[in-house]
Amino acid sequence: MTIHLSTEVRNARLQAIKDIIGESGYLRIRSGTVPDFTSEADSGDVLSEITLPSGWLSVPTGGTVAMSGTWADASADDTGTATHFRIYRPDGTTCDLQGSVGTSAADMIVLTTSFVATQPFTVTAFSLVDGNT
Repeated sequence: MTIHLSTEVRNARLQAIKDIIGESGYLRIRSGTVPDFTSEADSGDVLSEITLPSGWLSVPTGGTVAMSGTWADASADDTGTATHFRIYRPDGTTCDLQGSVGTSAADMIVLTTSFVATQPFTVTAFSLVDGNT
């Protein structure tokens, strides 16, 4: 038998992600292999780091939440190929969320995965969907 969750429960789980990370978390776009778990050490180089905007995720609705505000860096930190992202709490060390980066068919969508130090970077799409509908 498949477990089904109400939309209210799914929205609450997504809201918990927002609450735990807080309103001033950090997004780091990295090169290298994605760690298997958020508790593992970082891998690759930090190509860009931004402070997430206040209200960085929309209000969960229908079991989905999307990026809110502008997620951009006016000047990338390093040159390399972006492969994954990690989102950290305001302490800058506790990673609670990670995934792939790409121009399509990835967890986080960017205009290009070829980062050049000092060049601008923008996230164009990011959302989370809570399953078990």
